[in-house]
Amino acid sequence: MKTIGLDVEQAVKQRYSAGAKNREAQLCCAVSYPRELLKALPHEILERDYGCGDPSRYMRQGETVLDLGSGAGKICYIAAQVVGKTGRVIGVDFNDDMLALARKYQKQVGDKLGFHNVEFRKGQIQDLALDHEQLEKWLQRNPVRCANDFINLKSAIQNLKSERPLVAPDSVDIVVSNCVLNLVRPEDKAPMFREIHRVLKRGGRAVISDIVSDEDVPLKMQNDPKLWSGCISGALREDLFLKAFEEAGFYGVRILKRDEKPWRVVRGIEFRSVTVAAFKGKEGACWERKQAVIYKGPFREVLDDDGHRLRRGERAAVCDKTFQIFSREPYKEHFIPVPPRKEIPTTKVKPFDCSHKAPRHPRETKGMNYKVTSNGNGCGTNCC
Repeated sequence: MKTIGLDVEQAVKQRYSAGAKNREAQLCCAVSYPRELLKALPHEILERDYGCGDPSRYMRQGETVLDLGSGAGKICYIAAQVVGKTGRVIGVDFNDDMLALARKYQKQVGDKLGFHNVEFRKGQIQDLALDHEQLEKWLQRNPVRCANDFINLKSAIQNLKSERPLVAPDSVDIVVSNCVLNLVRPEDKAPMFREIHRVLKRGGRAVISDIVSDEDVPLKMQNDPKLWSGCISGALREDLFLKAFEEAGFYGVRILKRDEKPWRVVRGIEFRSVTVAAFKGKEGACWERKQAVIYKGPFREVLDDDGHRLRRGERAAVCDKTFQIFSREPYKEHFIPVPPRKEIPTTKVKPFDCSHKAPRHPRETKGMNYKVTSNGNGCGTNCC
């Protein structure tokens, strides 16, 4: 397999350091944000923002938000208003110039809002465990001069990642990013998606706006520093972009927004903005609690991320984990949950046989000895 020879990190660092000082139009798509959320932001941040979407519209009040590649801080300061004073926003970026610009207005924006719920941390989005500012402090005290010092450095890095992680595991409600994932080296993309999964709470979600391509990007274009730092050469093919979430352990992956017109076309390859959502929470054991779900349609049948084949109108036998997943977004509008008439205590549950593909018989959920005869009041006052 051929690999690129370009120093991606240096190309991106140089381009975005320049972009922090002077606006560069080719680093972003035209994005419309709610005007009322922009009023508290200084002109310099608005001018030096580079993105291709608005993941902030998918946040909720009170949530903890992690913004990957937070740049000048625009999405973070918008998010601060969406999640409110009970929420929390963490921006992560590796570029010192961008971090300085974002932090420059941190107190000013917080004072305008009436609360301070934003912080910016230095790190790489493919390794959200390593706090680079803590690492730099360690290196000031322990300069690396020989091979033995290098061994000590590696040990220190492991200790920092385990004892003082930049972002702790299972600590974030929603991870967002705005046109940044494409800037990461090819070999670091899979670890990056796994890191997004690691830091999310169970039931949390990623909402990512990024540039994708409709064809594979050839090696010659990948070795072009201007195209790479311009969010072109590092773009994943759009189907592989969604597949990357699946391979990292996410479920319920879906396209929230896909621009009809490409942002740019280079050598016949179309590059456009998409916003994708993906959820965490299918890990863990499968337990039998006599639950079922009914797929509403409109398709005759669907296949979920775990291989469950669900036929329209049929009571599908599922484990408790799958029942809970299908009872919340993004599935709940497509399924009718059928809980057991009498809930089975967690102390009495047994393992669910995942090879079981037959529908759930109604007697399993009602109880085999269920012999009630009702007077027909179940459909309300307007029944025939």
